[in-house]
Order: sequence, then structure tokens, then C-alpha cells
Amino acid sequence: MDKAIVDLRVYTIRPRCMAAFLEAFEQLAMPILRRHLGTPLGFYVSSIGPLNQVVHLWGYNSLADFERRSAARDADPDFAAYLQATRDLVVAQETRIIKPVHLCNSAMA
Repeated sequence: MDKAIVDLRVYTIRPRCMAAFLEAFEQLAMPILRRHLGTPLGFYVSSIGPLNQVVHLWGYNSLADFERRSAARDADPDFAAYLQATRDLVVAQETRIIKPVHLCNSAMA
């Protein structure tokens, strides 16, 4: 991974609402997120452990890059439509900024 930091997000979705959330996310959020954040590093749903969770990861060159892109996303008028459409679907939300550790890369060499 060549990004200095990763924004790891975990959304807990109301039970039996995952399909509605994913549809709204794909249709409303992804075009905005791709425009401001670029291509995600990964997008997943939980299948073992805590259920009804969506996990996505976005890479940034620096904390300043993260803050600049996040501010642009939040200021996008279309982002409010996504937030409104999913307000009753999201139960909880977590975000973490994580940094890569090169232990795996050196072990694989």
C-alpha cells in the first residue's frame, strides 16, 4: 500500500436494511466520494462477528490531504441528499485513521 494514512470506516446498519443502504450508498454516495476521495482501497460487509456492518477504506497521502478531501466531500451539496436518504438506516458509525506498518512486506521478501 502506498498511502501514508488510511481512513477506515465502519457503519452499522439497521437489521434487514443492508440492501437498501448499499443501494443508496452506490447510487448517491459513491459518485460524490469518487469525485472527492478517489477510488476506495476496499469495501466490505461483515459475515462473521458483529453483523450488519459495512467497512470501507480510503487512502490519503497525508492528514492534510484527508482533511482537504473530507471538507470538499462534506461541502458538496449532493452529499446532503445521501445523508438524508440513509439517516434511518445507519445505527452507528466509526472512523479511524490508521497508518501502514511494513512488517508484512518485509516478511514476504
